[in-house]
Amino acid sequence: MSEKVRKMRAWWQARRCRDAGMVTSEYAMGIVAAVGFALLLYEVVTSGQVRAELQAIVKRALSARM
Repeated sequence: MSEKVRKMRAWWQARRCRDAGMVTSEYAMGIVAAVGFALLLYEVVTSGQVRAELQAIVKRALSARM
């Protein structure tokens, strides 16, 4: 192997090992964001006005003629 290839390989291996823990932290931040969005969506859906609208939609759907 030439010296240049050896240096490139050593650089690549060092770079690959340096970023090993970043995937886990990115997943953790994604989970935290998803849970926050789910809580916000739950609060909106269970609010009085939205609940009344959803009940009206279901009531109209169940009372429709077939």
